[in-house]
Amino acid sequence: MENSKKILLCIEKLKNEYPDAKCSLIYSNPLEMLIATRLSAQCTDLRVNAVTPALFERFKSVYSFASADVHEVEEYICPCGLYRTKAKDIIEMCQKIIKDFDGQVPNTMDKLTSLPGVGRKTANLVLGDIYGKPAIVVDTHFIRVTRRLGFHNSKDPLFIEKTMKNIIPEDESNLFCHRIVFHGRAVCNAKAPKCNQCNLRNFCKYFSMFNSDMIQS
Repeated sequence: MENSKKILLCIEKLKNEYPDAKCSLIYSNPLEMLIATRLSAQCTDLRVNAVTPALFERFKSVYSFASADVHEVEEYICPCGLYRTKAKDIIEMCQKIIKDFDGQVPNTMDKLTSLPGVGRKTANLVLGDIYGKPAIVVDTHFIRVTRRLGFHNSKDPLFIEKTMKNIIPEDESNLFCHRIVFHGRAVCNAKAPKCNQCNLRNFCKYFSMFNSDMIQS
């Protein structure tokens, strides 16, 4: 099956399965999303959401973060892991937002990725969910699920982003990424995918390769 046809089937199947899928991080403004996404690196969204209410209550604006003591920020975010690097990045990104972008979280890829600690995954999440621009968020779930489906045979995030951008309709891209994450957590997990429960199995390369060991429902 051509990828252009397969992606439309995936979109519809995932819409039916996860109609309310959205970013799992809790935030109330662009800066909070940016910081929460930085904290989520090598950490679960659940843990980030447990940390950020107190963090955002203590530091209420880009200016308070920019002037924060790094050790105090570290104390708030310690449960998220890599807290020293993350605290340093958060303070420096806020300083740069003030210096270069008039205190506003920027809305382009180039500007976002110029911020300390911000890569394409974080930038795409902000662009898609905050600014409503077509974006492909390539996290570990997205890499794994789209690879198993047969859309690519790569683990390189930039290659995958460009490949999927060429076949996913722009108006579907943001929610498709969130639904893939939901699907990766609930069904297509890394160690023991629940292929018999998967509504994508009829056009999944991984399932077709190993279905002799599986019972179709």
